[in-house]
Amino acid sequence: MITQKMKYALKALLELADEAGRESPQALTIEEIATRSGTPKRFLEHILLDLRKAGVVASIRGRSGGYTLLKAPQEISLSDLLRRIDGPIAPLPCLSRTAYQPCDDCEDEAECRIRKVFAEVFWSYLVLIESLTLADMLRAGNPAAKLIES
Repeated sequence: MITQKMKYALKALLELADEAGRESPQALTIEEIATRSGTPKRFLEHILLDLRKAGVVASIRGRSGGYTLLKAPQEISLSDLLRRIDGPIAPLPCLSRTAYQPCDDCEDEAECRIRKVFAEVFWSYLVLIESLTLADMLRAGNPAAKLIES
């Protein structure tokens, strides 16, 4: 399950991507992103800072400043965003690629039935989530984009 923070991050990125796709794209202020995405401004400030540190968005100072995407939507991995915003995505710490820890109560990881079952589910999830990008989310909300690709 993704957190509310992650949902806000995705909504903000979708707004920035929509703006980037316009004929004359502009940097969006936090207020504009918050209004367009329905995201509380106070949360958005922290989220955009995290996304800037991750190299996903850029902040532009000045009168016509705001935020813009640094990468194309097809280069923004959903699994990378999930890890950046929500932390490890594995259901068990012993399955995590980025934050591996053995389980305290596990005597033999190779024979752990809990780990085996969740590993199968998790690897299937990883194959899917690691193939998705922000561009996939943009297409999901745009029926015309699906027709163009067909």
